[in-house]
Amino acid sequence: MQLSCKWTGRVAALAACVVILACKQTPTSSAGKVLRASPMGLDPVPLPWGKAGLAEKIELGRHLFFDARLSADGTVSCATCHDPLSAFSMSERFATGIHGQVGNRKPPTVINAVYNRTQFWDARAATLEEQAAGPLMNPVEMGMTPALVVSTLSAIPGYQVLFRKAFGDPVVNMERVTEAIATFEKTVVSGNSAYDRFVAGDRGAMSPSQIRGIAVFREGRCNACHEGKAFSNSAMANLGVGTDKPQPDPGRFAITHDEQDWGRFKTPGLRDVALRAPYMHDGSLKTLEDVVEFYDKGGIPNRNLDNRIRPLHLTAEKKADLVAFLRSLNGEGWQDATAPERLPQ
Repeated sequence: MQLSCKWTGRVAALAACVVILACKQTPTSSAGKVLRASPMGLDPVPLPWGKAGLAEKIELGRHLFFDARLSADGTVSCATCHDPLSAFSMSERFATGIHGQVGNRKPPTVINAVYNRTQFWDARAATLEEQAAGPLMNPVEMGMTPALVVSTLSAIPGYQVLFRKAFGDPVVNMERVTEAIATFEKTVVSGNSAYDRFVAGDRGAMSPSQIRGIAVFREGRCNACHEGKAFSNSAMANLGVGTDKPQPDPGRFAITHDEQDWGRFKTPGLRDVALRAPYMHDGSLKTLEDVVEFYDKGGIPNRNLDNRIRPLHLTAEKKADLVAFLRSLNGEGWQDATAPERLPQ
């Protein structure tokens, strides 16, 4: 199928806002994985590449991320809810924490979280370092205290070695723990998708349906919120998800107590979205097709529905093309962030 001049113009207009970066590589970490400083299609990862100790700090953070000993009952790690096998989210609607306690939100992915302006569905954390502390201290999730985190890690000789390599001495404190976890999370990135290769000039990277889906994405005004290189503006929006339930999740309102924030949640990025079902903050939509249908009908009416959400009336073909485009955003890089073969002892 040949692209008409009209189609080519549309694709070029969308691509104009995307800066394609060559995949710059840094030395390997002690895990033997290549750390990607500039994934194709994304801004450079904001880390001090080349600085002594960075690879060691990433490696420390990787071990902490996968270590369930950082939970009060030894059953939950960061990776329990941000599972690499589920694109650093999870395949269930809600996360299960210590003692079998179940939360009320679907864990957002760690992939490309480094590009978020805020963290968590309700934007309550300004940085990944602050985010890393949240689940550790949450009584439903990992149930720790700062003192318990420090005493647990200080009692493990292998961690003293890793802390010395990362920070120059074996001292363990919460600031170092969250810094190391956040530094590792900043390397969990996704670029070089079929879409990125298409924009870079590889016209065979995307199928005809995926290419048509680019125009549908714009027609449906998806790019009003899912904009930029990470396909998210990190802003808050009320789509009506869950507002028809007896006890709706108030979203950002629980943090700000501003009535305008009732039912508003942060816009997630769309890279690798096809690998992260179920969808929405409550995991209530099982498939991408369900998500498209939800938007097509105009969300769920409520007292604070975003004025950009309204029925789209897409044809069946356009819906299929939109889903196909979303699948073209699956990328590379985050697959390198694997669990350690053995945790420190």
